[in-house]
Amino acid sequence: MKIGLIGNPNVGKSLIFSQLTGVGVEISNYPGTTVDLCTGTVCHNRTQIEVVDLPGIYSLDGVNSEEELVRDTVVNRVFDVYALILDATHLERNLYLLLQLIEFDLPVVVVLNIIDEAAKAGITIDIGRLSSLIGVPVIPTAASLGRNIDQIIPLATSHARAGTYPVQYDLHIEAAVRSLERLAGTSRAEALLALQGFGTDPVLMEAATTIVPEIIDEHRMSVHQLIAANRHHAASRIAAEVVTRNTPGLFSDPDQYLTRIFPGVPIMIVFLASMLTIVFVIGSYLEEIIVDIFEFLIVSPIKTAGFDPLISEVLLSLAIAIQAGLGVAFPYVFTFYLLISLVEDSGYMTRIAFLADRVMHRFGLHGQAIIPMVLGLGCNVPAIMGIRQLGTRRERTIAAVLITMVPCSARTVIIAGIVAAFIGIAAALSLYFIVLVLIVVTGVILSRITPGNPLGMVLELPPLRTPRLPQVITRSWLHIREFLVIAMPLLMVSSVILGLAGFYGITALFQNAVAPFMENVLGLPGFASTALLFGILRKEMAFETLIVLAGTANLPSVLTSLQLYIFALVSTLFVPCISTIAVLSREMGWKTALLIACYTLVLGLGAGAVLHLAFV
Repeated sequence: MKIGLIGNPNVGKSLIFSQLTGVGVEISNYPGTTVDLCTGTVCHNRTQIEVVDLPGIYSLDGVNSEEELVRDTVVNRVFDVYALILDATHLERNLYLLLQLIEFDLPVVVVLNIIDEAAKAGITIDIGRLSSLIGVPVIPTAASLGRNIDQIIPLATSHARAGTYPVQYDLHIEAAVRSLERLAGTSRAEALLALQGFGTDPVLMEAATTIVPEIIDEHRMSVHQLIAANRHHAASRIAAEVVTRNTPGLFSDPDQYLTRIFPGVPIMIVFLASMLTIVFVIGSYLEEIIVDIFEFLIVSPIKTAGFDPLISEVLLSLAIAIQAGLGVAFPYVFTFYLLISLVEDSGYMTRIAFLADRVMHRFGLHGQAIIPMVLGLGCNVPAIMGIRQLGTRRERTIAAVLITMVPCSARTVIIAGIVAAFIGIAAALSLYFIVLVLIVVTGVILSRITPGNPLGMVLELPPLRTPRLPQVITRSWLHIREFLVIAMPLLMVSSVILGLAGFYGITALFQNAVAPFMENVLGLPGFASTALLFGILRKEMAFETLIVLAGTANLPSVLTSLQLYIFALVSTLFVPCISTIAVLSREMGWKTALLIACYTLVLGLGAGAVLHLAFV
């Protein structure tokens, strides 16, 4: 038996899937988190049941890849039962998808999730009346608390049935549907899709094509708009019968403060600044402790052990690499991902995206790019992958350029480990401000010169909730593990290569060749160029390699405050890491990836040069 979990984005579908199957998936309040199909198995009454988590969609008549995929499973009856997950706090909007499923006469059970948060918001839903109206069983659940999740599989296997609520369409739509049913021998649901341009039967599609112009001429609106209006009206009638709302208090809806320009934007700025300050403070505190321990226990003993020069160089390179990775980078990575996971799980990250959209539109920036840009604070790679959800080439191009400029967690390591630790927190925050200004200026220019028309943004605002510690820790560990498993070995190997290259004089040749540019234009020593190049492998490696080449984690002993600031600015804006470039080439093509890499190269070096000339 196969059960498909279907529902709007952010209704708790992935969490329910994880609890049903035991398969670990990333749970996020961000819209569009579930893109690929996740499959798991459940054993019930000695029968193995396959459960599939379908992508979150709003309707079956959309045109993006997720909606097409789910529509194909429905039309082709891929699943024996559909478990439709509804959000109890937004029932009316969620009912639209239910009404479409009912038209296909498929066995359905309704899982009314987030019932606990609906109760807190003063929303009461008559479960019995809802089940009676739509003709399918309804089970109230609270996935975040694990409430009633164990009843979903028994209900789906024994009580699922086709719904009985008929949507009353406009007379012209109804007449067209009857004509198509008679001419092509199709079902009512497939006739409705054909009128909207979806279908593979040539006879059906040809017949629909001849009927649609008459309906458009009669109503002065598209068939899709007419059908959607009828469904929304039906959903509104159902919700009016089953939903009771208590009068909210003055502070019962935080979104009235968090999603408005004022006081929402000041709150957002204070929140983000506070979060970065916490990363800087905790990271620098842990950095000092760990670096001192490594210096005392490992680095200093190797320097004084009297090994053969070559062996000493290799051992010292390894020791400094481990010291830079675990002592300098890891404290900031750990703190950043822990905090960002808390923000994502609380639902506030979406409010940040919403506010940023409203503000950025005033500068001519496109709103849909905001979501992957916010994701880019964690890592640019998944953020670039997220641009495929944007509607047009124009939006994807603008988003791709801007995302590569967003300070990801690796760049945060550079800003925190160099500027915050050795110059001050105010200086670190000023660097973020410079990057933000450059992003805004770049976005304004791109919005003027990139061909195509801008589209609006539809953003789901999930309910605010108390972060769930297990999910926060799991998500944080996934990112931290990537750093330990990928970045640390890469750093150790490259550090040894650097040590050997320095031992045999290769590094000196390269640094001497670029030293005039580095010293005269950027005001940096020649070895900083090697650190910038290694930053293309992984951004935090620019910082770590600088420590390796400097031969000490106490960078102020070899570089001035201005040099540290310029290096951090240049490496933050410099060419994206190789992983980001690879994903860019896959999503946008090598030409676009190369152009973006060249732009960021010029931007980084240019910003560093201007800063150097301004303060020399």
